[in-house]
Amino acid sequence: MILIRFLCLSLLIVGSAHADNFSDTELWQQLKRGEAVALMRHALAPGFGDPDHFVIDDCSSQRNLSAAGRTQAKQIGAAFRKRGMDQAPVYSSQWCRCLDTARLLELGPVMPLPALNSFFNQPGQGKTQTAEIRRWLQSEGADVTPLVLVTHQVNITALTNIFPASGEMVILRRNGAAALSVSGTILIEP
Repeated sequence: MILIRFLCLSLLIVGSAHADNFSDTELWQQLKRGEAVALMRHALAPGFGDPDHFVIDDCSSQRNLSAAGRTQAKQIGAAFRKRGMDQAPVYSSQWCRCLDTARLLELGPVMPLPALNSFFNQPGQGKTQTAEIRRWLQSEGADVTPLVLVTHQVNITALTNIFPASGEMVILRRNGAAALSVSGTILIEP
């Protein structure tokens, strides 16, 4: 019985992402140099999940950013500019709270990326979307400096095993063609 518990615990540790816990300064530098990607949870949007009548093209049917969430997104964008990153490609989930967060960063054009859409209400999609984002990060997103992806907690947790707060950025470092590791997180609260 003890051996079984040890093996199960070992599998959990090996299978989970760990953060290298670089300083905030180094995390920002990794982004600026293009060594890392900011995988960001949308800013503050009160509530949980989406209403039953959710429609992807109708923001009135969704959870949306609060005033504090809009302020938080603007502050995150200002933090990028303060560190010399005035422009960045920003890819976003098609959910309004993500698109609004991405636009309020004011880092440049926002491109919807369906693989970043929430699969909270369709957990069976999780493995497929996570694999798709991993592939995307290793190919199309590999030459972009800096790169910001705005998505949902469920997507970030599936990729990194980190449960981010609203507006929190998980900084993913690219380690060769197939590997991603977590350098740390940055949270700018409103």
